[in-house]
Amino acid sequence: MDKSHEVDLYNTAPISHPQDKTADERDREDLARLGKKQVLKRNFGFLSMLGFSCTMLVTWEGLLVLFVQGLTNGGPTGLIYGFILAWIGTLAVFLTLAEMASMAPTSSGQYHWVAMLTPMSCRKFLSYLTGWVTVTGWQAFVASVFYLTGTLIQGLIVLEHPDYEPKLWHGTLLFWAIAACAVFVNTVVSRALPALERFILVVHVLGFLAIITPLVYLSPHTSSHDVFGRFLNAGGWSSQGLSFFVGVIGNVFAFLGMNQSSGLPINTAANEMNNFLQAWMELFTILLNSALGFGMLVGVLFCIGNLDDALATPTGYPFMEIFLQGTGSRKGSAAMISVIIILSVCATIAILASSSRLTWSFARDRGLPGWQYLSRVEPRTCLPLVSIATTTTIAILLSLISIGSTVALNDVLSLTIAGLFLSYLACCSLLLYRRLTGGIITPTPAAAPTTTTTSNTSLPPSATYPQYKPLTWGPFHIPSPLGAIVNALACIFLIVITFFSFFPPVTPVKPSTMNYSVLVTGGVVGFAAVYY
Repeated sequence: MDKSHEVDLYNTAPISHPQDKTADERDREDLARLGKKQVLKRNFGFLSMLGFSCTMLVTWEGLLVLFVQGLTNGGPTGLIYGFILAWIGTLAVFLTLAEMASMAPTSSGQYHWVAMLTPMSCRKFLSYLTGWVTVTGWQAFVASVFYLTGTLIQGLIVLEHPDYEPKLWHGTLLFWAIAACAVFVNTVVSRALPALERFILVVHVLGFLAIITPLVYLSPHTSSHDVFGRFLNAGGWSSQGLSFFVGVIGNVFAFLGMNQSSGLPINTAANEMNNFLQAWMELFTILLNSALGFGMLVGVLFCIGNLDDALATPTGYPFMEIFLQGTGSRKGSAAMISVIIILSVCATIAILASSSRLTWSFARDRGLPGWQYLSRVEPRTCLPLVSIATTTTIAILLSLISIGSTVALNDVLSLTIAGLFLSYLACCSLLLYRRLTGGIITPTPAAAPTTTTTSNTSLPPSATYPQYKPLTWGPFHIPSPLGAIVNALACIFLIVITFFSFFPPVTPVKPSTMNYSVLVTGGVVGFAAVYY
């Protein structure tokens, strides 16, 4: 076998770059170290990447959109404690993923890290299954956000025109319109995407102030007991605790999208600083979004007004009724809702960009059927146009479900959490094992490699490696024992949330209210195993 085409997945130590090399040259060398060739353009600066990360999370906006799930199962108090649980769990997961992204910053993400951490005997298979689960989660994520944004617009129409009778197919058409907008920005005007993300960052922060200020000032306030001591179990579960964990999924969904800017590195003078800055930038993004989200949640709960009317609103979104009750003005409420819709549309643009690049990356590694076409990059724009088109087409096909049943499409939200969290769990648990067994070492200047392997080889090669060859920590690293505690908390959180993501929202369970995401997840894993 020709050893020149082998990729050392364990070579994660930073490269000592000559000072006269440009940032692009350093970037290409670091990618070559991971067995990859730079194909896509990397034109995001620090502020545009910060805006991109905030747009991916849209935590305070997502909390309002998915308000009904936690309000039904858990009530106001369940929403508060559920948010805190999701906040702490997400932070632990992010810190664990950031350590791996610092070791190997690549758009391949979870499945590359699994290949890097898994012993040779099962590396290919586990990495392959992780790739399929990750791609499935992101495809469902795209469809979910398109659907939620489309129905937000439909809910706003209902609020402004009470005589309007919403039809399921109306929401599907709005879904397609949102998809067309996201495709347009990601293809025709893709060069303007970094500037757009900087603008979105400003709107994300100022929009929060534009909504919370009039809402808190104009609305009558409920008591502290109703906010911090009132649980609900409208889902009919056997215990309040079980109802709480079913409702916490809405809070968790508002934190999805963490760490997915690793495939769009920042343009800085040195890649070591790039990885370090990116990890801290994304950590700041989570802290910023969490603070805004918690402030919005507490503010809305104190201004909730008539809870029964909010749950029974014809708009389908309780926060719209809360805005209307609080301000007493349809025009004012519509303006506040429009801010959320604009930010939701911007989120679809960022999520489509991230999902299509992950699909392209997995196809480049020959993990998907038709990889010869999905891995193509348009030479003039350096964009994965086939991957963008495929991701959008899958989302449009999933939107057809909503014509027959909105409940069935809601299962796509659960599929998003299940797919992404299973992929997170795979790499987080492996990192914890390698850490506890001493399989990762701290780099020293003398040990840093000065040569690279330049190859565009696909998924983990068939070369013979030791079962456990030591890895090297990247620039972002949490020292033990704190690092091991964080990794363990991340694994526990992922297991619990993945388990409850398969639960239906209410009982008794009927075929029309059943959560079929567990069936779809099992089907994807089964198909991937057979295709492998």
